[in-house]
Amino acid sequence: MTQQRWSAGVLQYAEMGYWQPDYEPKPTDVLAAFRITPQEGVPPEEAGAAVAGESSTATWTVVWTDRLTDHENYQGKCYRVDPVPNNPGQYIAYIAYDLDLFEEGSIANLSSSIIGNVFGFKALKALRLEDMRIPPHYTKTFQGPAHGIVMEREYLNKYGRPVLGATVKPKLGLSARNYGRVVYEALRGGLDFTKDDENINSQPFMRWRDRFIHAMEAVNKAQAETGEVKGHYMNVTAATMEDMYERAEFAKELGSVIVMIDLTIGYTAIQSMAKWARANGCILHLHRAGHGTYTRQKNHGVNFRVIAKWMRLAGVDHIHAGTVVGKLEGDPNAVRGYYDTLRVNTCDADPVKGLYFEQDWASMPGTMPVASGGIHAGQMHQLLHYLGEDVILQFGGGTIGHPMGIAAGATANRVALEAMIKARNEGRDYLAEGPDILKAAAKRSRELDMALSTWGDVTFNYESTDTPDVVVTPS
Repeated sequence: MTQQRWSAGVLQYAEMGYWQPDYEPKPTDVLAAFRITPQEGVPPEEAGAAVAGESSTATWTVVWTDRLTDHENYQGKCYRVDPVPNNPGQYIAYIAYDLDLFEEGSIANLSSSIIGNVFGFKALKALRLEDMRIPPHYTKTFQGPAHGIVMEREYLNKYGRPVLGATVKPKLGLSARNYGRVVYEALRGGLDFTKDDENINSQPFMRWRDRFIHAMEAVNKAQAETGEVKGHYMNVTAATMEDMYERAEFAKELGSVIVMIDLTIGYTAIQSMAKWARANGCILHLHRAGHGTYTRQKNHGVNFRVIAKWMRLAGVDHIHAGTVVGKLEGDPNAVRGYYDTLRVNTCDADPVKGLYFEQDWASMPGTMPVASGGIHAGQMHQLLHYLGEDVILQFGGGTIGHPMGIAAGATANRVALEAMIKARNEGRDYLAEGPDILKAAAKRSRELDMALSTWGDVTFNYESTDTPDVVVTPS
């Protein structure tokens, strides 16, 4: 076998040692679960071995320079391949990677290693990274969230309920002064935050500096009137790091408690901004702009739960993570898995939630999930049930589209939330009684009554394109 392994020419990846069904992963190994769809005639074990090889040390032919390294240590090892229930031709390949394969504290290196070269591999029809286990030994090399959930609540002095927000609408086209007026009305009406959307940066109709000035004027005015800490997510996304640092510094000088970036700036820029945010005492909000291009399809790409893990490591305090009931993709069980990934310190493998591995975050602070996209006051009982209280609920259209005005829309959301929290704290079955709880609250709030009349029957009931692969077995 040894002589064949080092013979010149082409060997199957399994024969080169990348398929090891007897391998027991070490506590320090980085583990990955890939959904593989091999080409006809390619055994699933060979396909898994190929992924392990091409994401670690292998190339298409035997190279003698492997013998100059501790190659068996550095090889990725596919140790298990399971067929996917009800999906003929698809398999989950489990692969272990030695910790020494990765640079400490670098999402760029981690992602380049795991997904950098294998997704165009001809022997596979499709490939998807479903989940990863990041061992504490590697987790401890990352900064993690700039502040985390507990510290954010202390910054904001807001406890025992979800935080309320809204994205300014229309997200493009407003002048800076009119933009600030929207911010003020939403915050004085009862919201905690307003935000820039992903594609508002510094365009001809509104340059970033003007927007920041008018938005912070609105924040300060609303804080003075309500006596509550308020904020506006200043999107500092720009073409260069120098531009982003300049915008973030200006936001800090104006007194903003939070700045915002887009996922599209890249992993290195995200980690750089997370370090800036911790050093400068600003909460860091991440909009997951563009993620659906590679997270949504079931058989190819990267599952969002992996992006959630990477972004917690990278150091963001907020990330959009699904609503279940809104207009954007989100299976209830899968979203629960995303929220656990972001918030808890340890979680076990749970097929129902799509979690393939246990995960120990080694006391790394949690990232606050953000629910945004097509949600309204009439869904408050469902949002609280599915998402819990450590979440930011962002009602953009559900605030700004209120027939009585923006402030009234904000008030409707705040009244609905406080009524639902009160019912929960009283021990009521707020999910089952939710519509009645809201109707009772609406009798004392014209704003909520109008919101329920306008949107109460609006739903987005479409079949999810990405659900966990769980088959119910007879008990």
